[in-house]
Amino acid sequence: MWTPFKYFAGTWQGTGSGKPGTGQYERIYEFILNDRFLHVRNKSVYPPHEGNPQGEIHEDWGFISRDKARATFVYRQFHIEGFVNQYALDHIAQDGKEIVFVTKNIENIQAGWRAKETYKILSPDEFMEVFELAAPGKDFEVYTECLLRRTA
Repeated sequence: MWTPFKYFAGTWQGTGSGKPGTGQYERIYEFILNDRFLHVRNKSVYPPHEGNPQGEIHEDWGFISRDKARATFVYRQFHIEGFVNQYALDHIAQDGKEIVFVTKNIENIQAGWRAKETYKILSPDEFMEVFELAAPGKDFEVYTECLLRRTA
């Protein structure tokens, strides 16, 4: 059941860039509660720069679970800014090297916003994550993109 997601278990670090600037990323993926959930912890640090003089520290926690009734995986993300994203699995590439989640609901934001998380597995110890947002009535635009490498 968890085959597509076992790859992520462990600790990851990397760099990325996007709307908040260029930053350092840390991820921890851990199966919890009798391996019924994949817990995701994220911390992204963007130092101050001209477009963001304060800099930014972003954190979110997420839980991927299997929804038996819908026969799919669901990803719930809780952001430090108060957003709660509920994604459903959009697709897994036939070779298993791309996994895409698209939101079904986002709490604490204007109605109509959408988000997409895409994971592209590049090697046994390296993947690319692309986070996209779409304003109401608009197409998805890349918000951040990062390259992560396994550290443990």
